[in-house]
Amino acid sequence: MKMSIDGILNVNKPEDKTSFNAVAWLKRLTGEKHVGHAGTLDPIATGVLPICFGQATRVARFLTESSKTYLAQIELGVTTDTFDRQGKIIERGDTSSITVPQIEEALTAFQGVIQQVPPVYSALKHQGRRYYELARAGIPIKPKPRQVEIVNLELISCQLPLIIINVECSKGTYIRSLAHDLGQCLRCGAHLKNLVRLRCGPFHIEDALYLPQIEDAFQKGTLEEFLHPLDSPLSNWETIIVDKRNELAIKNGCSLSLDETFLPPEKNCRAYNLDGYFIAVLHFIPEKKLWHPERVFHPSRAGRPE
Repeated sequence: MKMSIDGILNVNKPEDKTSFNAVAWLKRLTGEKHVGHAGTLDPIATGVLPICFGQATRVARFLTESSKTYLAQIELGVTTDTFDRQGKIIERGDTSSITVPQIEEALTAFQGVIQQVPPVYSALKHQGRRYYELARAGIPIKPKPRQVEIVNLELISCQLPLIIINVECSKGTYIRSLAHDLGQCLRCGAHLKNLVRLRCGPFHIEDALYLPQIEDAFQKGTLEEFLHPLDSPLSNWETIIVDKRNELAIKNGCSLSLDETFLPPEKNCRAYNLDGYFIAVLHFIPEKKLWHPERVFHPSRAGRPE
């Protein structure tokens, strides 16, 4: 059964299924060719994985760049080469003297804008090859630190050697690295045992659908009822409504000269036509003082804003 759809599905990814596996499964289920995820989750991780269909794949980048919230279970006293429970144990440490105040104090060192070293076993690339491919081949690599932001970091529970923390962070943050670095800070070692993504941008786990629920909705013909509009990741952006002339200019890829007082802080805005349909993502070019259509959408399929 073939369906043509546009929108974003808030999927609750199960453990031991990759983000790519989830996309491939949905492609087979729906017959939709243009399907992609926004924000990779490791196989052991569960939780919110936004899946974009049709035209929504063109806003996936903006969703990937949004902040995320995680619930992470960390085991202190055991260090692995992958920084998670799937890796090889390379060191064991003593946790008998670790206290809650020590853990809370250590966590403060990771809040705010920090430099974080990604795991060697990750999908990042070095000279065209994935880090994990090089690591498995025994080729030594030294990942470069990257700037990330830990917006909020809270200790939820402590039953040594296991602790649970809540993490709100920017894109590009590796919770595995955070677990490893916390272990180094406490001088006992640590690794990530379990991870649940509670939020990705505007999508929350309370509204996420399990794969059996999705399959059931598809078989009943009600899947589109669970799709979020493709402009939903941009809900915090400024909005502009354009007339017929400017709508045609946008469709032809032409830049617009808008009121100079209209300049959102992020230099991006979403454009709608007079009928209320989402038609484009506009990006401001300072040197030209023009708004350029970065993404253009077919209004009859893009839908009206909620």
